[in-house]
Amino acid sequence: MYAVYLIINENGEKYIGFTTNLVNRLKAHNLGLNKSTKGHFWNLAYAEFYRNEQDAREREKKLKQHGQGKRHMYERAKRSIEDSKKS
Repeated sequence: MYAVYLIINENGEKYIGFTTNLVNRLKAHNLGLNKSTKGHFWNLAYAEFYRNEQDAREREKKLKQHGQGKRHMYERAKRSIEDSKKS
C-alpha cells in the first residue's frame, strides 16, 4: 500500500509526501531525518492510500505542483488540518 500524506507542524506549516509506511515516515519526520522537515514536530492531518505506486507518486507530484489540487485537498480536510494545529 502506498500513501500520499499531509503533515502540519507546530507553526502551521504544511508538508506533502509519499511513503510505503506512514507510521515510520511520520516518526522519521519528527526525529529530524528529513532535511525539509527537520527541527519541527509534525502531526498527520490527511492521507490518501493507493494500491499502485505510480498512481500515488503522480498524486503527490500534482499536489506539490498544482495550487488547485492543494486547495481542494485543504478544503476536503479543513477540520482535520485545524485539529492538527492544536495537537
